Amino acid sequence: MPAYKDENKKTWTVKFKYKNWMGETKYICKRGFPTKREAVEWENNFKLEKADDVNVTFEDFVNRYKEDMYPRIKQSTTITKDNIINNRIMPYFAKKIVTEITTTDVIRWQNEMLRFVDPKTGKHFSKSYLKTLHNQLSAIMNYGVRFFGFKENPAAKVGNMGSEKEIELNFWTKEEYLSFAEEIMDEPIAYYCFETLYWTGMREGELLALNLSDIDFEKMTISISKTFHRIKGKDVITSPKTYKSNRVISIPEFLRDELKEYCKMIYSPKEKERLFPVNKGYLSKHLTKGAERVGLKHIRVHDLRHSHVSLLIDMGYSAVAIANRLGHESIEITYRYAHLFPDVQKQMSEKLNELR
Repeated sequence: MPAYKDENKKTWTVKFKYKNWMGETKYICKRGFPTKREAVEWENNFKLEKADDVNVTFEDFVNRYKEDMYPRIKQSTTITKDNIINNRIMPYFAKKIVTEITTTDVIRWQNEMLRFVDPKTGKHFSKSYLKTLHNQLSAIMNYGVRFFGFKENPAAKVGNMGSEKEIELNFWTKEEYLSFAEEIMDEPIAYYCFETLYWTGMREGELLALNLSDIDFEKMTISISKTFHRIKGKDVITSPKTYKSNRVISIPEFLRDELKEYCKMIYSPKEKERLFPVNKGYLSKHLTKGAERVGLKHIRVHDLRHSHVSLLIDMGYSAVAIANRLGHESIEITYRYAHLFPDVQKQMSEKLNELR
């Protein structure tokens, strides 16, 4: 409500409402200002300073943050957030008054994270994980700035301590993958899972969420519209990782025939049942064992996705085409794979040389 004048007293009054940190609506009425300008200025200053009322601990404030923000995100994401908050952020900030956290506090916390050595691996946190930790702290403080009038976000003011997510170098060449595939052919579920992962580049969660109705054998396509998670001992199917993860992947004829063969092996397959009724642990176990038997270097299941990208780049496909096939939210993600192919620059120079 704008300031208004009391004609009898010849003074100005402001009335307005705001929400405190608990989400409770509060009403303010202040009278006696000699001018409208002073009344409006007082209201603006009050709103800027209202964060001073948030005299609660970081721990309590995070509980409110979760109440407001968690219903908007996937359960699998909340589990990741909880792990970061509870194990990496809360031990340092829990008992501090949230509005009294300073840039110095953030810097000291960052230094703790930079020095931390995992007792199991003997390694420091990766740059990408450090960036994730900082982003979570910043998100909590930014929530306070946006909704409760915090004067500033000290985490944003300090700046990040990590870097963009790194794409690991681990991948298999086509020849390496084919030797692995031949080794596990006598394990049908594992074989058809890995064939689909390698020749489509889909994420393992996307693979594990597939059902028969997602495959169009006539058009030779697979539709991606969901992903699989194992959460607290239960199988959970959700929407895919990003909006652009919803896509239709064309598959080669031999993979179409293999999937047909696999479906014939299933007793009365149902349209909406998971085509591959296993979990990520199953895939990881069989990938490791198969690689060991053939003598291949160890890679993660996700690295088969990297291997597919390397195959497509080697075949000469553009970053745009690859991004669409992989379901990357941004083409910048695809460009991060460029360092996997050190001979590309040499090939470019040779092609340019042919023009002279």
